[in-house]
Amino acid sequence: MKPIAITLGDPAGIGPEIIVKAFRAAPDATRGAFVAGDLAALRRGANAVCSPGKVEIPIAVIDDPGEALHLPPHCIGLLQAADALSSLPALGVVSAQAGRMAAQCVTWATRAALRGEIAALVTAPLHKEALFAAGVTFPGHTELLQYEAAQFLGKPVQDVPVRMMLANDELRTVLVSIHVSLRDAIAAVSTQNVLQTIRITHAALTRELGHAPRIGVAGLNPHAGEGGLFGREEIEVIAPAIEAARAEGIDASGPFAPDTVFMRARARPGSTGEFDVVVAMYHDQGLIPVKYLGVEKGVNVTLGLPLVRTSPDHGTAFDIAGTGKGDASSLIEALRMARRMCARSQAG
Repeated sequence: MKPIAITLGDPAGIGPEIIVKAFRAAPDATRGAFVAGDLAALRRGANAVCSPGKVEIPIAVIDDPGEALHLPPHCIGLLQAADALSSLPALGVVSAQAGRMAAQCVTWATRAALRGEIAALVTAPLHKEALFAAGVTFPGHTELLQYEAAQFLGKPVQDVPVRMMLANDELRTVLVSIHVSLRDAIAAVSTQNVLQTIRITHAALTRELGHAPRIGVAGLNPHAGEGGLFGREEIEVIAPAIEAARAEGIDASGPFAPDTVFMRARARPGSTGEFDVVVAMYHDQGLIPVKYLGVEKGVNVTLGLPLVRTSPDHGTAFDIAGTGKGDASSLIEALRMARRMCARSQAG
């Protein structure tokens, strides 16, 4: 058994607070996990959620990830994975200092996972503006993880294709494009990109589910183009990708009208959806339906990496940072999903 690293996230946001709450509320999920972060920032998070003057959650500074496996329940192992902060960044404020530290923690944990020192990483939320202010050239976790994996494997970034999946117990969706403008996202809807997304989804969920997934593919245009009346991307781009995937033995179908395909895929108590996963053409098309069903249960998973990475499906919540109101439910679900993925990977 190897430990799981939880990266601190942006120290000006709710990351430190929800990490502390997760250790307090879910010893099953946090067992053997530790925080790759900063001691002062984690202590501030603990102070935000604990009773004044009373230490409810102990923090143990560790020098090696393996030490986390021997800590008692509810005790947080903290490995200083970034340059120690001389002063804490203001809560709820975008800063280069916070962005730099958050990126350093993710980079450390990613490299540790690639070296096989940890089983997985679970990432608390980053703030994209803070990353930009710090001079970080990646708009989010997914792109940074992809770059580090490519460097480790000695490959060009484009040869390590990754995709974002957002999942809860009712719906899964995988995105063709991620953090780009809507104009660029539409341009990214090519036969090659759609087919690559279907292939990555098929491979990842075959491992996850233990059987080939039923993949429903969303169209790009209203009513999936209505036979070309509202756009021809479905006819000229998406349908050929689906046909190519089916020729490879992948159970993919569509393109379906985007306003109904997610309802068709949604699982309910006692019944499965028509599809195990929906491939969506762009970020908001796929994420709005999943988040509407409940942010507290959603988990972000990066597919295509040579490591396990999950994350809560919400942001840094600067508006409530420091209040202790942050909900740790999604982080706890992300930890549990990371454990399941690691177990299946070892079993396979």
